[in-house]
Amino acid sequence: MRIFISGGCKNGKSTYAQSFAAAQREEGQELYYIATMVPRDAEDRDRILRHQAERAGQGFDTLEIPGGIESCIPMLGEGASVLLDSATALLANEMFRDDGSVDSGAAERVASGLEALVSSLSNIVVVSDALYSDAFLYDELTEEYRCGLSLIDKTLARCCEVVLEACFGTLVAHRGAELLKGAGHEIY
Repeated sequence: MRIFISGGCKNGKSTYAQSFAAAQREEGQELYYIATMVPRDAEDRDRILRHQAERAGQGFDTLEIPGGIESCIPMLGEGASVLLDSATALLANEMFRDDGSVDSGAAERVASGLEALVSSLSNIVVVSDALYSDAFLYDELTEEYRCGLSLIDKTLARCCEVVLEACFGTLVAHRGAELLKGAGHEIY
């Protein structure tokens, strides 16, 4: 099944996603973790180390794909179970370049690449951060990023049978709750 999980930072999205991806794994099939974050500072490196420790021993093979996400499609076996964490980092990597320039076409490209990836798989869980739900006024560039992430999240929600939001450590189903019966998580 294709699952999309969004929500605020530090709400358990990655932990839930790991559980769902591992549960979808069919016997004898591969279990992949597609890591998209490029560490920029100590906090990023700490987050990566924490996520690695959390999934240790669960059988994930990690693919580091910080951009051009559709390039990993040929690497994934038929029937593989995949966790992509996260669409948020993927957009940041493609939109904000190392040379300081901004790629304003990144959101459409990332949305298209993610749609191709999700459509190519039967079992995938994609994580994203809901960064566009507050009422603050931001500068033009931040708003461009937030709008781009919104486009990506809407694309993922359209492509996935299950759409979940992590809120304060609780999962709220916006679509597909009935598909998760017996998944071992309480879903509202």
